[in-house]
Amino acid sequence: MQIIDYCKNSYEELVHKTTWPSLKELTGSAVVVLIASLCIALVVYFWDLLCHMALEGVYGVLG
Repeated sequence: MQIIDYCKNSYEELVHKTTWPSLKELTGSAVVVLIASLCIALVVYFWDLLCHMALEGVYGVLG
């Protein structure tokens, strides 16, 4: 019986008490996440390139 009450309460909260973002807010957030992900990927790429060049200079050709 507790499980059924829990499911009913969860459904009630999800449908009536939860506020969902608008399409404009959702799109804006998605763009922010995309730009942040690309920036982080570029930082990691350039850091990897810098480390590779440094190690190549110290140890010779790594392959």
